[in-house]
Amino acid sequence: MNKPLLSVVITVYNEEENIKPLLEATYGALAAIDYEVILVEDGATDGTVSEVKKYANSRTKLVIFNRNYGQTTALAAGIDMATGEYIATMDGDLQNDPTDLPIMLQKAIDEEWDVVAGRRANRKDGFVLRKIPSKIANWIIRNTTKVYLNDYGCTLRVYKAEIAQGMGLYGELHRFIPVLAKQQGAKMTEVDVKHHPRIHGESKYGLSRTFKVMADLILMLFFQKYFQRPIHLFGGIGLVAFLIGMLINVYLLVLKIFGEDIWGRPIMILGFILVLGGIQFITTGIIAEIIVRTYFESQDKKTYTVKSIFLGNSEILAEEVKNETN
Repeated sequence: MNKPLLSVVITVYNEEENIKPLLEATYGALAAIDYEVILVEDGATDGTVSEVKKYANSRTKLVIFNRNYGQTTALAAGIDMATGEYIATMDGDLQNDPTDLPIMLQKAIDEEWDVVAGRRANRKDGFVLRKIPSKIANWIIRNTTKVYLNDYGCTLRVYKAEIAQGMGLYGELHRFIPVLAKQQGAKMTEVDVKHHPRIHGESKYGLSRTFKVMADLILMLFFQKYFQRPIHLFGGIGLVAFLIGMLINVYLLVLKIFGEDIWGRPIMILGFILVLGGIQFITTGIIAEIIVRTYFESQDKKTYTVKSIFLGNSEILAEEVKNETN
């Protein structure tokens, strides 16, 4: 069976009233493309599944979860099921417009982009509860990760299949997909896309997600800088704390030698805490290093990614090399 050019992954959760117009719009937009649509139903409690079965065509796959796992897991499942050369992701609430997909796909092909991300130029969401928190989050993510996109919250994106399937989506990291793609060396660009107000159903997002974004940002920064060398983070903090603690203790020892009473001083307690904390951080770094090595070696993973290899005057893509060696 030949691979389709484009696999479109759509996550849906309690979107019963949106399914018919969503599928009709998607099929119409992709009529001139060899495509497949993969809908991942994330434990809906309404009639979403029956609506999909009613209106789906022969190019549509429906993945049904036994409970709600969240958008990141749903995206990961859809991407795992995809067989296309390119993979697109899109929300199922009708706010993304599938007519943008052919344009984004063509741009990815013609200009050889690994990721083409959507940028909601005229976003149809509430200003206070959605736009302002989103702008703040985008600014923080952009300036801390150094991945310079303007709209991290737009799900509408087109990826080369090997990039999408190599990202390793866990937890709630869908907000940081561009950062995960960048870690694989992906070349990314943004294009303005249409955005529509929600007509049916309710938004699944609120202000509480701001705290989740901040927590996930800490994880992403760790992945970016220290995933392969955690001892540099934990060991560095531990050594600084240990040395400061030892200096404090030596200072107190000198005072004690000269006859001063040092018992009960807050600085003495601080010295002991820093020494013990430093030892714990260094130990944590060593354990993390062992875990990282186990992670890579137990699964025969590499700590690098080869894009292509030149042999003489010819270039062989990494995927071709992999297929030949297998």
